[in-house]
Amino acid sequence: MSTDGPPAPHSGEPHRAGLHSRLNWLRAGVLGANDGIVSTAGLVVGVAGATTGRPAILTAGVAGVVAGAVSMALGEYVSVSTQRDTERALLAKERAELAEYPATELAELTGLYIAKGLRPETARRVAEELTANDAFAAHADAELGIDPTALVSPWRAAGASAVSFVAGSLLPLAAILLPPASLRVPVTAAAVLLSLALTGAASARLGTSPVGRAVTRLLVGGALAMAVTYGIGHLIGTAVG
Repeated sequence: MSTDGPPAPHSGEPHRAGLHSRLNWLRAGVLGANDGIVSTAGLVVGVAGATTGRPAILTAGVAGVVAGAVSMALGEYVSVSTQRDTERALLAKERAELAEYPATELAELTGLYIAKGLRPETARRVAEELTANDAFAAHADAELGIDPTALVSPWRAAGASAVSFVAGSLLPLAAILLPPASLRVPVTAAAVLLSLALTGAASARLGTSPVGRAVTRLLVGGALAMAVTYGIGHLIGTAVG
């Protein structure tokens, strides 16, 4: 039995705009959390390699968390602002071209659908129907790959990045301060590597990318960062002491 209207989307299959938005939030959140874990762990492990004094480790850790969160938020704000400004400029140019050269733009849209594999007559009909419905949205999607209603907010991206950085930083900070001096570094290393494995697996699942590759990258990078900073801290602590 046939039904009228277009088929419903497959369950669990995101729309393009929703996927784009989700990936932007995922990128900001995962980068912030991973940077918080790795940079704070490297900092406090390096200080722990130079001294066993808890106040010194705490001071360095808190300073690193505050500076890192501000840096991440500022970097994300600038990056997303630049992206949004570029997208807005492209959309404004497209809107102006549609108003000034509608026939040329219709031919261009037809050509895009021909390039995607439609027959010329089918491509022309599709282009005409989409133009009649919403010419600007049709061209923004086909030519630019932009959804004008789903531009990313720089403030939200900056906030997500800063919050996730602080959240990621809390684990290595707690792991280095709570155990006795003899266990601080191994406990912190184990906690950091475990958390990196979990965040790597989660980000890979959400981004539909291979889990093993994402986890391996994070584990190798995190282990290398802690090993290098601990070695430098130990050498400096020994030389100064």
